Amino acid sequence: MIMQDDKLYEYTDYDQIPSEFDHVIEFAPEIPPGPHSDQQHDEIDQWQAKFSRLMEIEYASSSKKG
Repeated sequence: MIMQDDKLYEYTDYDQIPSEFDHVIEFAPEIPPGPHSDQQHDEIDQWQAKFSRLMEIEYASSSKKG
């Protein structure tokens, strides 16, 4: 979930999140039930980098405003 212009937007597909927004409100990817396939492990392993990217966008947005 992100906030843009004081409105909340929820996304179920990471690739649909816009490249500009104000705040990350929640990042809670769904963990598939185990046992996990190699593909699922690869996806899970990418979550930290994806969250970090969202935080970089938020930081850049706040730097522009203040």
